[in-house]
Amino acid sequence: MKNRTFITVIIMVFLLISPQLSRAQLPKETEAQKMARMKWWTEARFGMFIHWGLYALPARHEWIMNRERITAEQYRKYFEMFDPDLYNPQEWARMARQAGMKYVVLTAKHHEGFCLFDSKYTDYKSTNTPAKRDLIKEFVEAFRAEGLKVGFYYSLIDWHHPDYTIDRNHPQRQETDAAYEKLNRGKDMNKYREYMKNQVRELLTNYGEISIMWFDFSFPGKNGKGRDDWDSENLLKLARSLQPGIIVDDRLDLRDVEGGWDFTTPEQYKVAKWPEVDGRRVPWETCQTFSGSWGYYRDETTWKSPAQLLELLIESVSKGGNLLLNVGPTARGEFDYRAKERLDAMGDWMKVNSRSIYGCTEAPAGFRTPENTLLTYNPSTNRLYIHLLAYPLGRLTLEDMADRIKYVQFLHDASEISMSAPREGGKNDLSLTLPVLKPPAEIPVLEVFLK
Repeated sequence: MKNRTFITVIIMVFLLISPQLSRAQLPKETEAQKMARMKWWTEARFGMFIHWGLYALPARHEWIMNRERITAEQYRKYFEMFDPDLYNPQEWARMARQAGMKYVVLTAKHHEGFCLFDSKYTDYKSTNTPAKRDLIKEFVEAFRAEGLKVGFYYSLIDWHHPDYTIDRNHPQRQETDAAYEKLNRGKDMNKYREYMKNQVRELLTNYGEISIMWFDFSFPGKNGKGRDDWDSENLLKLARSLQPGIIVDDRLDLRDVEGGWDFTTPEQYKVAKWPEVDGRRVPWETCQTFSGSWGYYRDETTWKSPAQLLELLIESVSKGGNLLLNVGPTARGEFDYRAKERLDAMGDWMKVNSRSIYGCTEAPAGFRTPENTLLTYNPSTNRLYIHLLAYPLGRLTLEDMADRIKYVQFLHDASEISMSAPREGGKNDLSLTLPVLKPPAEIPVLEVFLK
């Protein structure tokens, strides 16, 4: 009897501590090791986001299932009609490279649950549509051939999987706890968690080196989902074990876990300053759209101009961050003509001004930003870049900078800018004489060689 009691106690203790024993131990690294792992990313500064899925067919927002309360059965017509006959990832990759982008992230699976890759864990995939193609495989090969780093977006949310429980972001969201309980009866999130891990394993095993994993997204709280629902720590541990050098975003609900994320992701807004966590600056990337949606939206009209997009890129770099700019391809597999126009315009500018972007960051303390300009700085070359958002009339005064500057030129053509002491101002001010006519650049850039 005593032995039986002892064994029972041991079993109970084990059951109590087993969750802690099975808890993922994320890889440990020093700050210097993390910076070295992310060095290529922090120097690249400019990447392409691609949101592509079945939602390209209705062409009225990637959240159409949610917005219009469409069931998986009703949505299936898009699966049966998906046939991107003009899909040419080589052309996508060429446009991304020529626009000056250094890396790309594609939606391997978005919230609708449809997979662009040949997963053996679902029939809801591109190889079972009229396309009959592993679109991810072709994408990876094409972008690598153009020298771009490749990443995957993977939605934690899945409005198609039968075991994914109904929550407040689901198309079949409810008003009462009782209604949620009724709809979720028989669903098993354990099965869904295993499904996610299996698919992440496929993505990070079958397609060579993957540089970025962009998980999206957590929404803890009442009728929501957070780290426990995703088993986030083990999911992240899996990703890092398969691809030790991979860079991962901050949407697994692990912001308070050491090693739980690499960069923060302000979405669709400009940050006021370099983001901080616990008083420390952190790597960051703003994800932005050309217009108001991520997926192809035929009738959407709020498209940003090339000047606005360039300013968004420059301002991100001026505060130590990256820009991930999104394209939503059509259902036939082409980039929207409006996206092409803007990529071409950004490429024209980047062709001669990319030195002010790649490897650059926030200007050192003490440099005063002239009115209607943005500053970036390359610490490797010790050069400062002045981006002229509004072209000055003849002169530009740099306050308290004369003793720190040895030479100034336009970046686009390396033509010298004359320097002199200003007629008025401080003893250490410097006056730059600019041509009356604005140079043929959307945003002219001055390259300042520092002492």
